[in-house]
Amino acid sequence: MPNVSPINRTNPIGVFDSGIGGLTVVRALKKILPNEDIIYLGDTARVPYGIKSPEAITRFAFEDTQFLINRKVKLVIVACHTVSSVCLSELKKSFPVPILGVIEPGARAALAATKNRRIGVIGTQATIMAGTYERVIRKIARQDVEIVAKSTPLFVPLVEEGWLDNDVTLMVAKTYLKSFQVEGIDTLLLGCTHYPLLKGIIRKVLKRVTLVDSSTATASEAKAILTELGLARPPSKTNKKPDYRFYLSDLTPNFTEIGKRFLGEPIRECIRASIAE
Repeated sequence: MPNVSPINRTNPIGVFDSGIGGLTVVRALKKILPNEDIIYLGDTARVPYGIKSPEAITRFAFEDTQFLINRKVKLVIVACHTVSSVCLSELKKSFPVPILGVIEPGARAALAATKNRRIGVIGTQATIMAGTYERVIRKIARQDVEIVAKSTPLFVPLVEEGWLDNDVTLMVAKTYLKSFQVEGIDTLLLGCTHYPLLKGIIRKVLKRVTLVDSSTATASEAKAILTELGLARPPSKTNKKPDYRFYLSDLTPNFTEIGKRFLGEPIRECIRASIAE
């Protein structure tokens, strides 16, 4: 992990994603690290990253990270599962600040939660096909663990449509998740930043299964990193509220509505950004 001087503890945390799903990570950060300024970048002009070549994904990720570095962030959180799968290690080697992805924190939290060593993973088709969660979980696990992974792509448009708890979403959830009941998992890892918004509906289907939110796990690890490096920002002596800035590479017409859904509160201002600076 790069050494960062403690004098930079007042600098913001940077978060980027290919779209707006990473706002669930910002939501978790605001709860777990309430004193921190945060800069969010959503590359909505080039979303989704999952269908792009590894070379294109890597180029986009470097441009996104450099955008945040130019704004003097002290920590970069890659709230994109695709980037976390494809080029996280390259990013860590190339930039002078700590860089944290969403996959390892989620994997560690799932392993800590399971009692019967049977873990389910849901994510987009690209995430599940890549098999990254399975590899990371098995690498971290000290004992044998059984992993059942399933792609649940319809969950993403349902969340963006705001259908978080209705009969249609419940039917889709039952169809996707019924196999987990047969497999006997006791822990389900939500491997997409959209999925925390569906916890209520998922619990209706998998009543006795522990849900692990990679967004919350990532925010908790961010706190641990900043504390270890002496970069955690102390409470303001003047009661100054943290500053939250939101950048998008394309301002979609429905961003305000969808963004509020992910963040849990209105977004006052969003700035259009040219990422390849």
